[in-house]
Amino acid sequence: MDFAKALHNLWQTTGVANFTWGQAVMIVISLVLIYLAIRKKYEPLLLLTIGFGGILANIPVADISGMNGFLGQIYQVGIATGIFPLLIFMGVGAMTDFGPLIANPKTALLGAAAQFGIFTTLLGALALTEWLGFNFSLKDAASIGIIGGADGPTAIFLASRLSPRLLGAIAVAAYSYMALVPIIQPPIMRLFTTRQERMIEMKQLRHVTKREKILFPLVVLGLCILLLPQATPLIGSLMFGNLVRESGVVERLNKALQGSMTNIVTILLGLTVGSKLVADQFLRVETIGILLLGLFAFAIGTGTGVLLAKLMNRLSREPINPLIGAAGVSAVPMAARVVNRVGVENNENNHLLMFAMGPNVAGVIGSAVAAGVLLSFF
Repeated sequence: MDFAKALHNLWQTTGVANFTWGQAVMIVISLVLIYLAIRKKYEPLLLLTIGFGGILANIPVADISGMNGFLGQIYQVGIATGIFPLLIFMGVGAMTDFGPLIANPKTALLGAAAQFGIFTTLLGALALTEWLGFNFSLKDAASIGIIGGADGPTAIFLASRLSPRLLGAIAVAAYSYMALVPIIQPPIMRLFTTRQERMIEMKQLRHVTKREKILFPLVVLGLCILLLPQATPLIGSLMFGNLVRESGVVERLNKALQGSMTNIVTILLGLTVGSKLVADQFLRVETIGILLLGLFAFAIGTGTGVLLAKLMNRLSREPINPLIGAAGVSAVPMAARVVNRVGVENNENNHLLMFAMGPNVAGVIGSAVAAGVLLSFF
């Protein structure tokens, strides 16, 4: 009898006895993310770790993502506090050259225009709540809207502050659409431009001095302090990383920010975001709404960037290829590379990468500013 009871107790602790269909579905979804990372090379640094974290989170009995689980503890330290996204922004700042934006500052408007999708989607989330019975609060709508900025760390930072329960779905949507930039953006770019516009060649950018590059992060941070203090955690982290890069006197710190620190935080960030892909939290109708709204936000951001670039081309003395407006979403540098690829497809001499980097890095700043604006409402 005791032996039979021991066998029964052992059986009750196995994964086979405790698996739910929801956990099985989430493990399959996590494996799809890993497949996209390895096979398709879509944002592999994050989709691989998010996918694996999703598998760990759905292991029965182990409770790895719970308060006492190791991923749950890391989540409380790094995500709930907002520390991981800020550390990632330091690394992004250290890896970013703001020279193209400084050389052509009017392209900052394109980075701002691409954030239009954020606020449009906020209204869309509220509309789903009003007319289709979804349960999105104003804070939830703000967190979902930020997906349109195509900036994963900003999306995680804002969602962790406003809508922790939606963090998994928002993070997966944000990084998935960042990974799918080469698929989503080109049709939208072609829809809003003519072949003649896509063939426009732009004049070479002026040389940007070292002094300008050093002053830029300090000036941007100063403006943020004066005008939008709520955005200073993100903007301050970004500009600190960039100042470390451009100062030229702390190369050890620069290498650490670009390399070891960013790599370690990326691993922990991806695993802990994946830990939020728990079946009972993710397999909801709300998740479908978030994914659809995220795609809508991304499409709107791309379209508004292109349309503003078209307008700027008509008003400017110097030619502006409207394609660079699509790079205003802050998927750096993938969006700029997609712009360059579409430009070359239409004119083999039309290399737009450096021109697109202006609005691309402006989009990073723009999404952080948008997050600050949304935070200031609550």
